[in-house]
Amino acid sequence: MSEPFLAEIRIFAGNFAPRDWAFCNGQLLPISQNTALFSLIGTTYGGDGRTTTALPDLRGRLPMHPGNGPGLTQRRLGQRGGNETVTLTESQIPSHAHTATAVDRVARTSRPDGNRLAAGRAVGQYVDAGAGSAAGMTPLGPTGGGQEHNNLMPYLALNYIIALIGQYPARN
Repeated sequence: MSEPFLAEIRIFAGNFAPRDWAFCNGQLLPISQNTALFSLIGTTYGGDGRTTTALPDLRGRLPMHPGNGPGLTQRRLGQRGGNETVTLTESQIPSHAHTATAVDRVARTSRPDGNRLAAGRAVGQYVDAGAGSAAGMTPLGPTGGGQEHNNLMPYLALNYIIALIGQYPARN
């Protein structure tokens, strides 16, 4: 393996950080023991800039290139964004209606699949969809309970590690 650049980040499938590397978990490091690293990352990822600097925190995050492009929003180095869960508002749900129909007959089955509401001797009885003359009911109100839903794309959890020792990168 070639010598890494100082501050280089790699994906690592192991369950430990190799020697001279650290997990990208946002930990604070003393600047006095990591002056070369601090000269490259500064306080981009945290720290007070006097005694501490922070490593990038890639736990539960995907890396993204900084800058922008055609039709893209500007992103700064070290900027965080995104959410693991999202709660949709009524204005974000496509316009739609929930209709219900019923018949004025006694139900012949207690299975609701493909059937309409009907008069019955017990709660939750239904009548065959084609039986009787259907009558419209008052449309059902808004649905949903304002709960969050998962917003994660499929993923595979791997470790990101950062080189604490390595070749100091030269500028072009």
